[in-house]
Amino acid sequence: MNRIAAIPAEDTGTVHHPRKIAIVTDAWLPQMNGVVRTLTTTCSLLRERGHDVMVVSPDLFRSLPCPTYPEIRLAMPWVGAVGRKLAGFAPDAVHIATEGPLGLIARRYCARRGTPFTTAYHTQFPDYVSKRTGISPSVFWRYIRWFHSPAQRIMVATSSIRGELREHGLDRLHHWSRGVDLDCFAPDAPPPAEYAALPRPIQLYVGRVAVEKNIEAFLSGRYPGSQVVVGDGPSLAELRNRFPEAHFLGRRSGRELAGCYAGADVFVFPSRTDTFGLVMIEALACGTPVAAYPVAGPVDIVTDAVGALSEDLDRAIAAAVLCDRRACAEYGRSFSWDAATDQFAQGLAALEGTPFAA
Repeated sequence: MNRIAAIPAEDTGTVHHPRKIAIVTDAWLPQMNGVVRTLTTTCSLLRERGHDVMVVSPDLFRSLPCPTYPEIRLAMPWVGAVGRKLAGFAPDAVHIATEGPLGLIARRYCARRGTPFTTAYHTQFPDYVSKRTGISPSVFWRYIRWFHSPAQRIMVATSSIRGELREHGLDRLHHWSRGVDLDCFAPDAPPPAEYAALPRPIQLYVGRVAVEKNIEAFLSGRYPGSQVVVGDGPSLAELRNRFPEAHFLGRRSGRELAGCYAGADVFVFPSRTDTFGLVMIEALACGTPVAAYPVAGPVDIVTDAVGALSEDLDRAIAAAVLCDRRACAEYGRSFSWDAATDQFAQGLAALEGTPFAA
């Protein structure tokens, strides 16, 4: 049995000594979503700090399209392939980021060898899968409890999600927040040309265009002005047909995306299945207030000064557009990727000895 070199979950100091860190994830490039952006940014910052990071991701193996969501590829590695990669790398710490096929294989590999590992709860997985299958979320909560229970720590982004996981019997929880690229997301980003002819207020959604994001709740709203959707996904064609008056700009990134945020009057976040909502803090950093439902994620981020929460999205939009944009930008700038990476590094379960014998 490998021993843990204890790193207190409440310790917020930076880890300075280099480590070999293996991250196993079913969500990776060319996908682009909050999980991928979080992991790619974290990996980049860890490497800048001198850590050796290996990512075990679907692009390394043959894969199949995910049922109901073909844009996502599910890795189908040969038996033992994940273990061989971990053994060859001989990491000091193993982090399993997702509960998909690669995460499941890595969990089994580590559990059988008594190798400590950490996990993360990035998405309201039971609600997400329930939306796509029609099966009760309680069925999938059994899987979540089983998957995460052996982890030395489960990394979570918000206090409301920590509370929910504790209610389901998971208590080895470690705070891992999110950040904003402040060199990119700022109020001075130039708005897209498409905004020039749109009636105000411009109400913006950014993210995957998929059923679990609940975008139809936003597009069904009656608040005056223009509704804009930035992103793509499996529901794009359907929503374009159902809501021809909405404006679909496709995927944007970098300063183009920042301009979409900065030029909008309010950012609308209709999802009920996200654990954080990275797009909300990006919008805030661009000076744009947020309207959302009072659910996990928004309740942990949105204050009265920078947005509004309501079960009636139109009511939330009406309140949010009155917020001080300077206050929004100042608040958005408080979310630091450096601080979030410190939290991640402190949460890792370090291994002593040689945990992976070839």
